[in-house]
Amino acid sequence: MSHELPKTRDGAPRAFFGRRVGKRLHEGQQAIYDATLPDLEIKPDDGAFDPASLFPEAKKLSLEIGYGGGEHLALEASRNPETGYIGCEVFTGGIGKIVQTINEQQLKNITLYTDDAYKLLVKLPDASLDEIFLLYPDPWPKTRHHKRRFVSPTTLKELARVLKPGCLFYFATDIEDYANWTLAHILATPEFIFAPSHPGSWHEPYPGWQATRYEKRRAAKGDCLASTSHSPAGRPKCPAARSDDKSLMGVGVQLGANGPI
Repeated sequence: MSHELPKTRDGAPRAFFGRRVGKRLHEGQQAIYDATLPDLEIKPDDGAFDPASLFPEAKKLSLEIGYGGGEHLALEASRNPETGYIGCEVFTGGIGKIVQTINEQQLKNITLYTDDAYKLLVKLPDASLDEIFLLYPDPWPKTRHHKRRFVSPTTLKELARVLKPGCLFYFATDIEDYANWTLAHILATPEFIFAPSHPGSWHEPYPGWQATRYEKRRAAKGDCLASTSHSPAGRPKCPAARSDDKSLMGVGVQLGANGPI
């Protein structure tokens, strides 16, 4: 199976525009980073890469794209020790924080990928993941920059391909336009369906949701937050939203791979 990088409007391959470097890590963080990251980081070669090889005893495999400071990733890993987690992040500040958290909490079920997540997706086998999270990705709000958004027809096809039938892709954003953008792309992608269980259900938090530090900061400013997750064709799932703060807008749509259940 051939894979292509996402295309711009003129048909050129997508470049990666995410921020990689911010403030320098403080001395203690840098020491933990240098000592711990080599044991956590995965660097797939040019061939296919089976994530099951990372966690031979895991009952489920989960991928989080752009985990930021790692609060959600660490919480999920601590709650679900029998699930193997792959966290994708390029920003050194975020990587430094999750490495420190993994070290402090002695989490044994997380590995890290420190390059563009799409490069990893195209190496994964079909139906190899049980869930995928994309929480608060860079919205690239200017119209001329929309082509830089992670959600695109090409990336959605890859997400659907690597998800097991019946499994979910969770998306959250605080930008209404990006929520609309994602839903529009989902509706245009036959590998996914939009199947809320009842009217207004996408305003409801899914069980166990824990607000991220970023979300709490935006909520305190009164910003409108939204999230979506969608279920596979033929098997509607319970909608997922991510905030139980009734002042926030939650969009809960379940995203799942199309195919036999």
